[in-house]
Amino acid sequence: MKTHSIAFIGIMIAVLIILGFIPPITIGIIPVPIAVQSMGVLLAGLLLGKRNGTIAVLLLLLLVAVGLPVLAGGRGGFALFYSPTAGYIIAYPIAAFLIGWWSGKLGEKPSFLRLFAVTVIAGVLVIDSFGAIGLHFVTGMPLKAAFLSNLVFIPGDLLKAILSVIILQRLPKNLRYKLRA
Repeated sequence: MKTHSIAFIGIMIAVLIILGFIPPITIGIIPVPIAVQSMGVLLAGLLLGKRNGTIAVLLLLLLVAVGLPVLAGGRGGFALFYSPTAGYIIAYPIAAFLIGWWSGKLGEKPSFLRLFAVTVIAGVLVIDSFGAIGLHFVTGMPLKAAFLSNLVFIPGDLLKAILSVIILQRLPKNLRYKLRA
């Protein structure tokens, strides 16, 4: 692995941790808060590609597993992988990989709309689907109710996807290629 790849992975982990400092918004109707940190997962796939984006997210989850409070709301510890948010957390590296893989197939200059579609399908839908399934298994909530409860996240998730694509497209072209190398 090249030195600049390691550096970009480290920077992305720092970005993910910083996004975790933004307090999550608790709604009350479901036991899962709305966190800005998931936008970092979308960014990891878009900016770093399938391999490095996934590595960055997996390393973040390793920090969580050993107990560092780096998830939204200062949460950390292995118990989170058995909590109502477990499905969302487990989906993070999968979403980063899928976004990185699929966005890499879009060619040299993909349109905003194509990148947005990839980010929503490979990121938002994957994270929310895994989250609903995890919510079902951990809390015993009926699967249909778990999926329906995720509808409250959709507007915020779409905004996160839009911001992620805007950030990617605002970067200089030569930097975008270096990030994915």
